[in-house]
Amino acid sequence: TIMGDTAICINPKDERYFHLKEKKAIVPIVQREIPIIFDEYVEMEFGTGCLKVTPAHDVNDYELGKKFNLPIIDVFNEDGTMAEAAQLYIGEDRFVVRKKIAKDLEQLGLIAKIEEHGNKVGFSERTDVIIEPRLSLQWFVSMKELAAPALENVMNGNIQFHPAKFKNTYKYWMENIKDWCISRQLWWGHRIPVYYFGEGENDFVVARTSEEALMKAIEKSGIKSLLASNLKQDEDVLDTWFSSWLWPISVFDGFYNKKEIDYYYPTNDLVTAPEIMFFWVARMIMAGYEYKKEMPFKNVYFTGIVRDQQGRKMSKSLGNSPDPLDLITKYGADGVRVGMLFSSPAGNDLLFDEALCEQGRNFSNKIWNAFRLVKGWEVDIKVQPTSSKIAIEWFESKMNQVILELNDAYQKFKLSEMLMTVYKFVWDDFCAWYLEMIKPPYLESIDEVTYTKTISFFESIVSLLHPLMPFITEEIWHLLVERKTVQESCVVANWPTSGAIDKNLLLEFEAASEIITNIRNIRKSNNIAFKEKINLVVSQTEKKSKLFDELILKLCNIETIKYGNVKPSNSFSFLSAGNEYFVPFTSNIDTTAEILKIREELKYTIGFLNSVEKKLDNQKFVGNAPENVLAIERKKQSDAILKIKNLEEKITSYSS
Repeated sequence: TIMGDTAICINPKDERYFHLKEKKAIVPIVQREIPIIFDEYVEMEFGTGCLKVTPAHDVNDYELGKKFNLPIIDVFNEDGTMAEAAQLYIGEDRFVVRKKIAKDLEQLGLIAKIEEHGNKVGFSERTDVIIEPRLSLQWFVSMKELAAPALENVMNGNIQFHPAKFKNTYKYWMENIKDWCISRQLWWGHRIPVYYFGEGENDFVVARTSEEALMKAIEKSGIKSLLASNLKQDEDVLDTWFSSWLWPISVFDGFYNKKEIDYYYPTNDLVTAPEIMFFWVARMIMAGYEYKKEMPFKNVYFTGIVRDQQGRKMSKSLGNSPDPLDLITKYGADGVRVGMLFSSPAGNDLLFDEALCEQGRNFSNKIWNAFRLVKGWEVDIKVQPTSSKIAIEWFESKMNQVILELNDAYQKFKLSEMLMTVYKFVWDDFCAWYLEMIKPPYLESIDEVTYTKTISFFESIVSLLHPLMPFITEEIWHLLVERKTVQESCVVANWPTSGAIDKNLLLEFEAASEIITNIRNIRKSNNIAFKEKINLVVSQTEKKSKLFDELILKLCNIETIKYGNVKPSNSFSFLSAGNEYFVPFTSNIDTTAEILKIREELKYTIGFLNSVEKKLDNQKFVGNAPENVLAIERKKQSDAILKIKNLEEKITSYSS
């Protein structure tokens, strides 16, 4: 393309070539005089620092040509042979000329040296042939006015991006938008609606149909004898994205069916990949404001790329993508869905791990086993136990709190957080705590009030899980209660609503669950069987509620709970919420071994206290740390001092 060069460009900061300002150069072989121009586009470190500018055959050179008003010389014919504008080698193939011109330049003494040089020349994906940029007549859409409302309504939050970080990329693209070339030289697609009636530059009309085109052509040309056969429609088709940007409108037949589009438009949410944010998302927004004067959707959720554990994009060519059907066979469809959601933070890549699908399957099993447990209970009309009554009150408050958290997560498109919220709620609060709290003793029945309420809770849980695990939840939904019609299916059931939340009750349960966990740990670490009854003594420093005492008695198989300031000797103990709890030894306890364990804990606690006090003695730390950080460290110090005192008292007690 050297015959199409129309300038030499140099960086204005390049001191090597200051002497060439306002000078001209000669194009070799064709002997044409061209200007030497200066622009910061040229990289001084690349090659000689002098760039030959060929506006007809390079996109960036074309922009330089427009900026400096350079002539444009197209040296190629459509078939890749040299055109008359090249002056030489006319009609010869470009690859043949490439070799000829090198020899001719060498014979003229104009070749300084020949060397290997890496470049960014594009190759056709289909034919693997070098792509040669060439000027041609194309149709464009002017984008500046279209982009203005599309930019404004994303930046002001009318249209929400999730995550919001993608607004910055969107803003950059829209502020630097270029006109959109919509012409494509393909044999399929929507034809460009342009009709030519002559050979002149302006001998064309734009029309919806050939009949309309003929009327416009007669009017524009003044030739009343024109026939439809005299018109030729443009052979180019529209860019694929030109069809796609109309999707929110055309999917509802929106240009012709006003009733349907008015009902559905605008839609709520678009889920897509960030790499087509400009090609599709931005253009749909532009089309929405241009043709409907309104946004096409309210939210855009950007997914990430699925990657393997090595961080590689999953692809067929790498062979690192598992077969979804194999995963479903192994872990169940719901298990695979949960596994994907575990690794799906908005806008970030998904690091897929098959172990997460296994976790999803285990979760499915947990739900199914909970269902079997509940449906396996015998129901009897009897008085509801106090422990079950308080369990129901607590769980109702907890579920109301979780529903609010899930609603918030859904609204903010925090899918991973939403999954973890419902996962912990079902696994821990429902299965590990609530069902244990209400479970009747072995071979005994459950009271009717508790059972009915539990079935109601299970229905709500199934509804909360349904968007994540549609198959097992729909199955359980129909097994929990007899459903008579399709309209009673879980998929169309109402989303659970949140009622009153007793925050004090939730806090009371947190304190009670900590006590229960500590007592269970004492049983486990000292091999005290659950069937063996134990006692609990509470030495109160802080006021303790007795609201959950019935549950503590039931879940820990405790005979009595005694309150007072007495610290019994020969007891296991623990601290909780400022109070000390004692479990008197049973006959099988080895006091010597217990003292050794306490001494180890005392040694560790003293070391921990020393590290905290060393930090608090550091004036630089105290002077620079925020007040909340200092408060945490001082709390650690006071807790450690109290724990050391209690451990020392325990050693004295065990030794006496």
